[in-house]
Amino acid sequence: MKVNKLTPNFEVKDIRETVHFYQSVLGFSLVMAVPETQDRIEQSIDDVTEYVYALVSKDTVEMMFQRSDSFKRDVEMAKGMPVGASVSFYMEMTGLDPFYNNLKDQVAEITAPALAWYGMKEFYVKDPNGYILGFAEKSE
Repeated sequence: MKVNKLTPNFEVKDIRETVHFYQSVLGFSLVMAVPETQDRIEQSIDDVTEYVYALVSKDTVEMMFQRSDSFKRDVEMAKGMPVGASVSFYMEMTGLDPFYNNLKDQVAEITAPALAWYGMKEFYVKDPNGYILGFAEKSE
């Protein structure tokens, strides 16, 4: 068996709000969005249409977002579970300090960068759905 890649699919309350956060705050780009009618794929999100799914990317990282009702229909074992999770999504990057300085006033929940025992300088933020995102850079 060969695993080619891992793309997390986040259960979210609101696709538009989530995509806006990942685009405007974290610098991701929208790859595609699926409206509630599920009859087409769109490359942008408007202010009127309701969406059930979106895919965003930044460099080599992709993340999928699926509206809660649609997610729970597709992933039945998620029924009864709250949105958000006791997991963090850890992204190794370069340019951590400037990224943090740009982000710190835009995010309600953010930790200060700290040097971990394993040699990574890292900080964490919480997205609008309660998911924890870690950003890390190898310490020099």
